Amino acid sequence: MKIQTFFYLLLASYLGTFLRLFIDNNFIISILGSFFVGFIISKRLSYSSEKILLSGFFSCFTSFSGFIYFLYKILNQGDLIRFIIFFNLIIILNLFTMYFGFLISRKIT
Repeated sequence: MKIQTFFYLLLASYLGTFLRLFIDNNFIISILGSFFVGFIISKRLSYSSEKILLSGFFSCFTSFSGFIYFLYKILNQGDLIRFIIFFNLIIILNLFTMYFGFLISRKIT
């Protein structure tokens, strides 16, 4: 990996983290991140650009730990049914949102 690519990866990671802190809503972040990941994977980007966006920006922006913490809080309250519903709903909704982003990107190009 070139030093310049590494620098851009760090910058994208910083921007994704900063934007995540600015929005401060796990559900909105998850939906936006899924949509734009689907949008990006549909494009024919260079290997380094794809890694910068997907591994840098979106991995820090959508952060799996935010999703897990949200589910942990529900499970810690002892509400197993609500936990199962939210777990499945979040995963299914994000998959559909990612696919929708993929389709929108294909329609644009």
